[in-house]
Amino acid sequence: MNAIETDSRTGVFAALRQTPRPVVYLLIGVLVNQLGAFVQTFLVLYLTHREFSIGQAGLTLTAYSAGAVFGTMLGGELTHRLGPRSTIIAAMTGSSILLAVIPLLATPGMFAVLLAAVGAAGLVTQSYRPAAALMLGDLMPEEHRVMGFSMMRIALNAGAALAPLIAAAVILIDWNLLLWLDAASALTYAVLALLLLPNVTAVQDAPEPATERRTGYGVILRDRRYQLFLASVLIGSIIYVQYTVALPLNITADGHSTGLYSAVLVTASVVLILCELKITSYVKHLRAPLVGAVGTAIMGLGVAGYAFAEHGAAPILLATVVFVLGVMINGPTMFAYPSTFPAAVKARYIGTHQATFGLGMALGPTLGVLAWDRLGAGIWPLCGVLGLVAAWCAYAGMRADDTAATDG
Repeated sequence: MNAIETDSRTGVFAALRQTPRPVVYLLIGVLVNQLGAFVQTFLVLYLTHREFSIGQAGLTLTAYSAGAVFGTMLGGELTHRLGPRSTIIAAMTGSSILLAVIPLLATPGMFAVLLAAVGAAGLVTQSYRPAAALMLGDLMPEEHRVMGFSMMRIALNAGAALAPLIAAAVILIDWNLLLWLDAASALTYAVLALLLLPNVTAVQDAPEPATERRTGYGVILRDRRYQLFLASVLIGSIIYVQYTVALPLNITADGHSTGLYSAVLVTASVVLILCELKITSYVKHLRAPLVGAVGTAIMGLGVAGYAFAEHGAAPILLATVVFVLGVMINGPTMFAYPSTFPAAVKARYIGTHQATFGLGMALGPTLGVLAWDRLGAGIWPLCGVLGLVAAWCAYAGMRADDTAATDG
């Protein structure tokens, strides 16, 4: 079979045509929910507007982020026990309730209650992600599984790109609408899941071995290669977040306008949304360990390119394109990888992976600011070196099951 015929069966348009209807509904729900995801981005501004101190607002954001990390673990366990559809419905319904009451609690005299509510909101809001990933991996045709995860990432990125524009308009009307619209988008996703998603039966614990049945996550604790994979995810996510943390500090220190940073964000979003599916259609035919390692290395080297920020906009934008290229290469394959494990442990593998990614995204800002304070522009070569370490971890961690982990 020639390359043209192969591409006609497994390329972008073939993947779109062969995407099952429930997956389309799942992705629509992800997009709708992400369009209203205002809390993590605007929480500090919202609380300072409601006369909380910056310290209180920062602590509340930390509570949300911590809840989000544990929420993905909770979501993996709920998916394992209840099934993905029930988990999505429960998570989104709980999220809508908690988000809707936050404006009622946002008074300085109720700070402790507000802190608990926001932490719980982070917990339940993010617990849908393992369920969505498991359902996507199970429903998408095997040859298009990686493409399916690319579609999900595009839905998330498109929502993340449009949400600030919606928020800017909403704030002009009423700051509380931010939370209520966020609650409404979560409830909409819950209704979509209830009406349109299949009720997949939850996978029960395998009867043997007994030790795994008692510990639940014992199999992951003994899977050294998967731990290397998780190390790559953790390091990679810490590197990834620096383009939103250390880069704006660098741009300001070099005397560039804030408009340049906006251009970086727009460039990253546009390139991801327009190019990721096409790039995925090529790399999904390659061995997963190689794709994970090469993409992670390119991502790290792209971030290292920000060391040339003092020379103007062109090097910054070029480094951004290289950085995003690495993300597009490794992202879909690495996010799809946990869904290739056996059904009896799949939900927990997915939940652990997403919790690790969330942990890196939560730790990244603090570590980035500390590194910038100590190293200045020296943070960028450090990111390059760490990217190579993460690339090695990805290759070593994913090569144990090359065949299962590779789509196509």
